[in-house]
Amino acid sequence: MQSDSILISIILGFNIAILIYFVAINGNYFVLLVISYFSMLRYRRHIEHEQWQRIIQSPLTIPVSIIVPAYNEELTIEESVKSLLMLEYPEFEVIVVNDGSADNTLGKLETSFNLHPIPADIEEKVPCQQILGLYRSPDNPSLVAADKINGGKADALNAGINVSRYPVICAIDADSLIEGGALLRVTKPFLERPGKTVAVGGIVRVANGCTIEAGSVLHVGLSRAWLPLIQAVEYLRAFLFGRSGWSALNSLLIISGAFGIFRKDVVIAVGGYRRGSLAEDVELVVRMHRYLREQRREYEMRFLSDPVCWTEVPESLSILGRQRNRWQRGLIDSLRIHRRMMLNPRYGIIGMVAFPYFVFFEMLAPVVELLGYIIVPISYALGMVDFSFFALFLTVAILIGVILSTGAVVLEELFYRRYPKTSDIVRLVAAAFLENFGYRQLTVWWRVKAFWDYFTGKTAWGKMERKGFIKTLGGRSDSNRCI
Repeated sequence: MQSDSILISIILGFNIAILIYFVAINGNYFVLLVISYFSMLRYRRHIEHEQWQRIIQSPLTIPVSIIVPAYNEELTIEESVKSLLMLEYPEFEVIVVNDGSADNTLGKLETSFNLHPIPADIEEKVPCQQILGLYRSPDNPSLVAADKINGGKADALNAGINVSRYPVICAIDADSLIEGGALLRVTKPFLERPGKTVAVGGIVRVANGCTIEAGSVLHVGLSRAWLPLIQAVEYLRAFLFGRSGWSALNSLLIISGAFGIFRKDVVIAVGGYRRGSLAEDVELVVRMHRYLREQRREYEMRFLSDPVCWTEVPESLSILGRQRNRWQRGLIDSLRIHRRMMLNPRYGIIGMVAFPYFVFFEMLAPVVELLGYIIVPISYALGMVDFSFFALFLTVAILIGVILSTGAVVLEELFYRRYPKTSDIVRLVAAAFLENFGYRQLTVWWRVKAFWDYFTGKTAWGKMERKGFIKTLGGRSDSNRCI
């Protein structure tokens, strides 16, 4: 009897802890949503009458080196490079780093852009594998290709830094497309606050369902498939009120590797990208925060919600699972490496607010949610909670999730209206509801499994499909490529 009483007390304690966690995490989400709304409202007013043509012609515009790490990207690289060469920006270079691809990535570049070998006299500012050769195009003098021994994405980015000529670097994924004016918009904080701005990130949007031709998104739409549709909602939620909110608090810990821009001298000062990292983008940003706080320097890292990078997302559960597993392992690794920042007043709001948030509400969230799926039904089965409470708790949990996701869709509609059809907005709201039934539970499992994989030493990225940007009839592109 005493053991039964102890067991019931433990289960009851778990229930109370889960309830407190549930209130805390959703309370934080609502706060971020409100902060994001006012932040985007201020930003919209700030740029409402901006004369972008004047900025393009300004001698103060900073030249940018765009670094594109490429591994087995022969199906996507031509479209990606074309989109970059069409960017509206006065002075930039595009550096494609072929990271020892096993396919014809380099050959595709040579053929498509008439590349020729050039002398390679490269100073190693950050460590990377050997660069075997450099290539330049007489037709596109701003395009450079570097061929190197395979070393992974972080190593390829470091190679690009070593090759680069300009003081600001922009890191993008080879399977992504940047809108024509996005680079100009994302560099604007460097013009406004040149002494303080060290990093800026743009928004990443889902390209599945869009019409893409010659490196440009001609028509914005949604995929017919349910999996990328739900991911479109996820991306809006993550960027429009996640990163936008943290940016307003100057506590941004993640700048997406798909589209981020950095002061090169600061990146070099911290040693470049960490080779072998599973989340080189997260780890670099956290390390930059740590370095700059320790140096007691005033600085800003910002997220802007209007410079857009388009990327295709998985339409296969197996590929999506590998992707989310790797993202979670990368987050665990980055937070573990810099764990001394946790609740350390030396690092200000980063150490006291942002870092604990990412530990408790990002890294540990799937573990707590999985425990809730196990313990709450057990509590009901043991008669510790009645059916009405059990049903009410589940209903409220689902409704809050729907409200938060719908809030991101509302922010999209209020400020940007990228989806021209009312039916698209209706489908996004429907996806915000449907993701709670099956999809959310799958992502929880993938992320919980990542703990086991990480602590048992799994470091593989997992094989990712590449089918290229495909234009289809009816303004739809339903490629299975993933980020």
